[in-house]
Amino acid sequence: MPRQSRKPSDTGIYHVMMRGINHQTIFEDEEDNYQFINTLDRMRVRYDDEGNACGRNCCYYAYCLMDNHFHLLIRERDERVGETIKRIASSYVYYYNRKYGRDGHLFKERFKSEPVNDIAYFTVLLRYIHQNPVKAGIVEKVKDYEFSSWGEYDGTVEPVFQICDVNTVLNRIPFKELDEWVNDPLADDVCCLDNDNERPRLRLSDDQVWQEIIKIAGVTCSSDFQKIDKTKQREALGLLRELGASVRQLERLTGISRGVIQFVRK
Repeated sequence: MPRQSRKPSDTGIYHVMMRGINHQTIFEDEEDNYQFINTLDRMRVRYDDEGNACGRNCCYYAYCLMDNHFHLLIRERDERVGETIKRIASSYVYYYNRKYGRDGHLFKERFKSEPVNDIAYFTVLLRYIHQNPVKAGIVEKVKDYEFSSWGEYDGTVEPVFQICDVNTVLNRIPFKELDEWVNDPLADDVCCLDNDNERPRLRLSDDQVWQEIIKIAGVTCSSDFQKIDKTKQREALGLLRELGASVRQLERLTGISRGVIQFVRK
């Protein structure tokens, strides 16, 4: 069947969600998160042939980076949203593949999007996007999560480092009111863009990973893990990644190459 056309937005505002292919982790460490935020920053500005800023491709109102997907509340300016997301993804994939010695796709082929046509749903999305880490059990409060745009709203992030158009929002919704809304938990059945009701995986400590390796594979050291049957080894790695162990962490603890771990099916 042919793909359905994306629904246009009367306001030019869209909620975008994009996840890793096969639910693959796309942010392995802090550097990856910061690199992606930097990519968002660069892609919102249009430059001329001499490298001078000459316009705005888009503006952002909110973002949240989880381990295997991201959410973005974005408004079109001089460029269609599809082109902007394509450039963001391409730039980040180039960085990620070069860093981790891999090639090929990182994201699912097509990102999900939905139009945002009124202030009521816009507010719901501000809550939903910023509450993602709380729903996942990563932090207890919205303000405690580092890789979302909430720090730009509450002033934790200095203005010079902000990439979201927070003033447009705060001119319509006073911060006190917005803060109360964002910290008021949405109902569990509110799942914008039908994100499979997935609870993102928690990060495990090295000790926790080893306890899981012992339970799953029955070995207590990296050399023994490398000797077990390859099928059993791949199954164990898949389970460990599903539990929340990162590629870099498993590479360090088991001695199995990053390339093997990244393509294990979870």
